[in-house]
Amino acid sequence: MAKKAIFVTVRTGSTRLPNKSILKIGDKHTIEYVINSVKKSKYADIVVLCTTTLAKDDILCDIAKNNNIESYRGSEHNKWDRWRGACIEHDVDFFVTADGDDLFYDSGLADCCFEHFDNLKKPDVVIDGQGLYNDVYGICRKSVDMIYHLKGSELVEPYSLIKFLKGTNINVSRLLKVPDLYKKKDIRMTLDYPEDLTFFTTVIEALGETFTLNEVLEFIEKNPHVKKINYFLESAWKQNQQSQR
Repeated sequence: MAKKAIFVTVRTGSTRLPNKSILKIGDKHTIEYVINSVKKSKYADIVVLCTTTLAKDDILCDIAKNNNIESYRGSEHNKWDRWRGACIEHDVDFFVTADGDDLFYDSGLADCCFEHFDNLKKPDVVIDGQGLYNDVYGICRKSVDMIYHLKGSELVEPYSLIKFLKGTNINVSRLLKVPDLYKKKDIRMTLDYPEDLTFFTTVIEALGETFTLNEVLEFIEKNPHVKKINYFLESAWKQNQQSQR
């Protein structure tokens, strides 16, 4: 039986919103909202916070320990190094990604990847969940090792992965049968700018620190002005991504 994990990828280094992963909304650090969600997965055998070896990221390992999950420390910029090392250290065969910026990440989306993986029965696949309400990827240990050894992979961010893998012999499978709940909407739900923090704070203060994605979407539907707090930043964020490709 394959050992399955969710890797929460996060570091404190950020420029547009300094220390965004350890800012607080209510009594919780922003990263704790992601951790609390992924721990509800039906299929993950382990949750690992993947961060860097920099001293400033010590606090993230402390937060992981306080929330009863594992941690792994690797390269500051090369996520493939981090993920590969986490697979080796924690004996993980297949993992699903969760970005520390995605405070409303729902464990059900990760579970869709786990179910897709189980149905495929392939030990060397990358599951492509790009373009949903949060980008998500499922990656086998063999695949992450292959990617790690590809020339230029150290510069590849996950949002460029599928394009990068074209022409390689790594199997890519599009995530199918995704519930409507997880499909892209005109709501920006990633933490990158001060306005994003205001958006998340507004929603969490209204709902409390324990909530579901359904409750978030219902609240925004009843209060459509809330999504205007930060949605205008979506084009700037996409341009920034394009400039890094």
